[in-house]
Amino acid sequence: MGLDELKEKLRGVLVVMVTPFTEKDEVDEEGLRENTRFLVEKGVNVLVPTGSTGEFYALFDDERKKVIRTVVDEANGKVPVVAGTAHAGTKLTLEMSRYAEDVGADGAMIVSPYYHHPSDEGIYQHYRTVAEGLNIGIMVYNNPRTSKVTIKPPLMARLAEIDQIVADKETTYDMKQFHDMISLVGDKIQVLCGMGELWYSFVAPLGSPGFISSTANFAPEISLNLYHAAEKGDFAEVKRVIEFISPLERLSDKLGHRFVSMVKEAMNLLGLSGGRVRLPLTPLTENEEKELRKALASLGKLEE
Repeated sequence: MGLDELKEKLRGVLVVMVTPFTEKDEVDEEGLRENTRFLVEKGVNVLVPTGSTGEFYALFDDERKKVIRTVVDEANGKVPVVAGTAHAGTKLTLEMSRYAEDVGADGAMIVSPYYHHPSDEGIYQHYRTVAEGLNIGIMVYNNPRTSKVTIKPPLMARLAEIDQIVADKETTYDMKQFHDMISLVGDKIQVLCGMGELWYSFVAPLGSPGFISSTANFAPEISLNLYHAAEKGDFAEVKRVIEFISPLERLSDKLGHRFVSMVKEAMNLLGLSGGRVRLPLTPLTENEEKELRKALASLGKLEE
């Protein structure tokens, strides 16, 4: 897939897929294949394995490669696959990104270098070096909450001049920054909402062409309904969908980074392959699971 084609397809609902683990704490390959088929059949726009929701930081490199290879194989070109390939180091990021390219991924999602906090020039050189070693597109994952560094609009404008960089997964609570990012680079790369359904309802009117969703792992029809409503400018329907999913949003906010545990347990309850989480994440408590069941019941996914 060429860079222009990939850029055009990076819109709508991009699902950050979970990595299902068995009770023996091994990657559940068959479960991953089932989840991939489910999402493709439901009509999501892009698959994103080995991101934060996929617990990439808790995977051995060979496991990470297995997940990427499995999703690419099962998707079989029906939807683009943009694999999370980030490491804290540039050479390691390039190596994993090259692997993703070699097995047929359409793009690489790369969060800013973390642990040490690089300068703007260090961030630029990191992405430039990786991009020069690839033929596939790169989605910059601008997430200050996890990387502890912020790519501000002027730096993103420099990055957007690199041919391989086709999108920005903009994960910010700062609406002015999102607006400024769209204004400055939205004609060059796709500026996608990295914060899910609720935040997409705020930035869709600014021109963001899509959002990254973890909820779509188990309720893709809701995520797609929201996107299509926003695409048509039907913001009354957007508001209705946001109110509809508010019990789930409240639980997710309460759990913080443990939202992955919520997504996996929701999948398990609905007959999908969520599996268990890996430490340092912990499973839902009994009370949290009860709250999740109520939220799923309110969505019509479970009976109370």
